[in-house]
Amino acid sequence: MGSPPAALGDVIADKYSVERIVGEGGMGVVYMARHLELDQRVAIKFLLPEIAQQGMAAERFRREARAAARIRGEHVCRVLDVGTLRGIPYMVMEYLEGRDLANERERRGRVPPGEAVGYVLEACDAVSEAHAAGIVHRDIKPANLFLATRSDGSRHVKVLD
Repeated sequence: MGSPPAALGDVIADKYSVERIVGEGGMGVVYMARHLELDQRVAIKFLLPEIAQQGMAAERFRREARAAARIRGEHVCRVLDVGTLRGIPYMVMEYLEGRDLANERERRGRVPPGEAVGYVLEACDAVSEAHAAGIVHRDIKPANLFLATRSDGSRHVKVLD
């Protein structure tokens, strides 16, 4: 990977202070940041600089952000803002506590059938809402099913990407 799109302590768009990296993949990097006015955690997903230079990738990333922002269901990660930093697009999303289903399976092993069915039904709810909005996900997999922890300790699926 080339140089990261942001550094710890950077302030993005005069309102988001970068605190730490929470995830990295082949296409992007996700930071935890704090909205300075609202004192609220957010996640900021950047396209990697080397990917952003590939013309269609940046436009696809922007389309993903616009599409996700149109979906309002409880099982979809909310997109709050979008922008560009030094030519690299980013999207600001709700910050989720928890882990994705792939990590959950690594940690616990097999997920009990009743629990797994509940997760699949929640993911189906998100996919159904996306389809109603004319959006096709194209990459449903355990790593894109995030088990978000609510304030009462219960968990529910949030579909990512």
